[in-house]
Amino acid sequence: MITESNLDNFIEFFRKGKSMRLSQSTDYALKAVAFIKKNEGAGIVLSASISAEYDIPLEYLLKILQQLVRAGLLLSKRGPRGGFSLAKKKITILEVIEGIEGKTPPAEISKDLKVIETTYDKAVEAFRYQLNKVTF
Repeated sequence: MITESNLDNFIEFFRKGKSMRLSQSTDYALKAVAFIKKNEGAGIVLSASISAEYDIPLEYLLKILQQLVRAGLLLSKRGPRGGFSLAKKKITILEVIEGIEGKTPPAEISKDLKVIETTYDKAVEAFRYQLNKVTF
C-alpha cells in the first residue's frame, strides 16, 4: 500500500527520470487519488479540498478527476454536497497512470532490431506488472 511520503518519492523519481516521465496531469491524478483514499472515511471529497491541499488549479483538477471517473477509478456526485469517491477498494498506480496517459504504447523500433524490441516489450511489461502491484 502506498503512503503519502512513498507517493511523493515515486513522483519525484519520475519527475527527474530520463526514460519515462510523468506528466503534470498524472502527478496531480496520483495526488488526488491518494487524498481521496486518505479521506474516504469522511465520505465524498470535495475537489476544492484537493485543489487547496496540493495547490492545483481547480478547473485543471476537475478535468483530471473526470478522466479518472471515465476510467472507472472514481465516482462523482453532482450538486452542492457533491464531490468524488473511489469507485473500488483498491486502485493501483498503474490504473491511475493509464487512466490519464493511456496504455504504454508498444515500442516502435526498426525490424532490424527485433532483439531490442523484444527486450523493450519485456521491460515495459515488467514495469507495468510492478506498478499494478502497488495500491492506494
